[in-house]
Amino acid sequence: MLRNILTRKKTTSTELPSSDKPKEVRQILDEQIEAGLHEFNRSGAGLFISAFAAGLEVGFSVLFMCTIYTLFGGSLSAEALHLYLSLCYPIGFIFVIIGRSELFTEHTALAILPVLSRSVSLKDLLVLWGIVYAGNLVGGYVFSLLISQIGMKVGFIEPPAFEHLAHHMVDYDWSTILSSALLAGWMMGLLGWLVTSSQETISRIFVIVLVTFIIGVAGLHHCIVGSIEVFLGLITSEHISFTDYLRFQVWATVGNAIGGAVFVAILKYSHVRFK
Repeated sequence: MLRNILTRKKTTSTELPSSDKPKEVRQILDEQIEAGLHEFNRSGAGLFISAFAAGLEVGFSVLFMCTIYTLFGGSLSAEALHLYLSLCYPIGFIFVIIGRSELFTEHTALAILPVLSRSVSLKDLLVLWGIVYAGNLVGGYVFSLLISQIGMKVGFIEPPAFEHLAHHMVDYDWSTILSSALLAGWMMGLLGWLVTSSQETISRIFVIVLVTFIIGVAGLHHCIVGSIEVFLGLITSEHISFTDYLRFQVWATVGNAIGGAVFVAILKYSHVRFK
């Protein structure tokens, strides 16, 4: 009997609870495909509203960055200021991802997995992307209009902050924006994969902060957050033109889509299915 008790204790001490065990890569893929299929089964109106909310919510990253720039832009070195702004970058992504709103750069990898598994068609994918992308942009425009008025009237944001963030996005040629956006889309696709592999909210928040901070500190181009940054510069500064905005938006979108779809969705799917 004593031996049975000792054996039972030994087994209990060496086996991890199921909630503490790391997920198998196939389990992560299956959960991602299931989550992607769930989005395809939603109504277009519901999907658009969720994407619109995400466009609003991710804008808080820009609000936070503009506020910090207004407060400390004249008293910090360029390097220190850039680090402070990068630390602000994750806040909107936490709101969106933990709050389960629909962000286009998550869907570049997530939504393509059901296509690879032949559960939905390529046409369905393009429709889904279009709805989410449009909702994100419209939400971002509304948020931009709000803070461009409220921020300056209340005084927590000054116009130079908008122009600074916009120039940080547009002062590159198209190939640089495309390459930078490709890396950002790759990281956002990995973020979706890592969030699915995480077991609880705290670890998910940590992963979100880690990945989006890297995007921010590296100055990579994100087509939704960057859209808000450049659009704010467009409506508040004569030094940012509509051509600047359009050039940024086109190449950042293409780069984000390629990064998430090719370097995450296709590679991860192939890794699991053909291992």
